[in-house]
Amino acid sequence: MVQRVAIAGFGAIGRVVAEHLDPQSRGGIDGLSLTAVSARDTARAERTMAGFARTVPVLPLAELGGVADIVVECAPAAVLRDIAEPALAKGRTLIVLSCGALLDNFDLVDLARRHGGRILVPTGALLGLDAVQAAAVGNIDRVHMITRKPPNGLDGAPYLIEHNIAVAGLAEPKRVFIGTAREAARGFPANVNVAAALALAGIGPDRTTIEIWADPGIDRNIHRIEVEADAARLSLQIENVPSVENPKTGRLTPLSVIALLRKLGSPLAIGT
Repeated sequence: MVQRVAIAGFGAIGRVVAEHLDPQSRGGIDGLSLTAVSARDTARAERTMAGFARTVPVLPLAELGGVADIVVECAPAAVLRDIAEPALAKGRTLIVLSCGALLDNFDLVDLARRHGGRILVPTGALLGLDAVQAAAVGNIDRVHMITRKPPNGLDGAPYLIEHNIAVAGLAEPKRVFIGTAREAARGFPANVNVAAALALAGIGPDRTTIEIWADPGIDRNIHRIEVEADAARLSLQIENVPSVENPKTGRLTPLSVIALLRKLGSPLAIGT
């Protein structure tokens, strides 16, 4: 049976996911069919969609759950509930990239449970979540992540504005934040969804600690994870190439969503 997929957000991430679902553009994904997209700029999305082998309608966020079995959220964190509530109330599967916002809207998990829906958080631009989840079955003492980004990848973050921290014109690396994953997700909603994903995989958002650095000497988004657990000691680092269209996210993020979609219908699944 073919499952219908709708994409909420048609920017740097959503467009790439949609292209991979299009049979002519990237060959499609077995068992899945793109059925609708949603975008802030409807006219622009319709022009982009005109180049697809199979065009689909551009619908309001609240209508996606009515036309799809799987809704992929690739939108600003502020509209997570607008996407999630109607989709989960219909028992749909919701793939969430704005998982930082999920930390402050955890009642959505209860909504999914009541209606038979599911919330899936892809690995995104991180690594090692399988190992962290496995370690969390036992005891984890410490989870710490150090994120380094080019300054333009952090520009405009609410935390920086609130604390009057400037990152433009830096001559050397500057630590702009240290605190919990929950605090990081609130202060940098477009930058460190990886912190929330790490927290959900391990010991939670209030015990997971995060450092964020603005580093003018790098051209990649670098995340280093350090975990101390009964079962293992983990030290992992990933260097992501930023998206040209949106430097706040990495090129790996949409590819992670595509890998998850492929896994949903595959007869062989690798990883926890």
